[in-house]
Amino acid sequence: MALFYSISDKQFLVAILLLLGLLVPSLETIGAQSIGMCNGLDGNNLPTPQEVIDLYRSNGIGRMRLYNPNSATLQALRGSNIELILGVPNLDLQALANDASAATQWVQTNIRNYSPDVRFKYIAVGNEVDPTTVAHLSAFRDDVRSFIDPIISFLVNNGSPLLVNVYPYFSYIGNPHDISLEYALFTAPGVVVSDGNLGYCNLFDALLDAQYAALGRAGGPNLEIVVSESGWPSEGGNAATLDNAGTYYRNLINHVSEGTPRRPRSTIETYLFAMFDQNLKIG
Repeated sequence: MALFYSISDKQFLVAILLLLGLLVPSLETIGAQSIGMCNGLDGNNLPTPQEVIDLYRSNGIGRMRLYNPNSATLQALRGSNIELILGVPNLDLQALANDASAATQWVQTNIRNYSPDVRFKYIAVGNEVDPTTVAHLSAFRDDVRSFIDPIISFLVNNGSPLLVNVYPYFSYIGNPHDISLEYALFTAPGVVVSDGNLGYCNLFDALLDAQYAALGRAGGPNLEIVVSESGWPSEGGNAATLDNAGTYYRNLINHVSEGTPRRPRSTIETYLFAMFDQNLKIG
């Protein structure tokens, strides 16, 4: 589920700033909602793009994350009024980092050729960076500060959010001795972890507030976070069952309007992974 790029930090920074600089002036500001769905295409048994769009609309799903600029899906999105997070494929990043004209052409081909008929909301590009998980101590690692700090500054200056994948499942299976299943599934009966005057009843909030604390230490204390992926597997791993997955998704959907202890009553824009089981997806 996580993406890790092999290009250098400098190349990554150039790519993201080029794309953001080209896109921020042209993207429409869209009011916040709460839940979207990730639409992965790594499968040979998936519905057609138009059937997918019809499924989103018939179920009242107003927001999609698409991991690459699939032309058939972008065409099907025209006039749908579905808000879109569009991803930049890993393999494109190095070329975009090395050539500003390539970045300009990427934007023209994949954004401007479809806008305003497609409602582009965010562009997802970049590495995941994990701070520690105790909120008041959280900070980005020193080895990533050289490229994460300019990105944070850019986002702050342009009023854009940081996109972060939040997976309590991976934290739980990595440390089941200290993290209870109830804490990970939003089913703990009360506060499990106290952090100063903040009490955490679920791991999702603790992970998200760790990111907020790290942003505060890196010059982005008021930067908003969009949870660009969150989910729970239904098979294939420890605690990966249909019951647990259903519990996690239901409780997450019900929770996002409440905010976190660090950001109470602030709706958390969240994208659920994933709309379909991708039978060709690796990892």
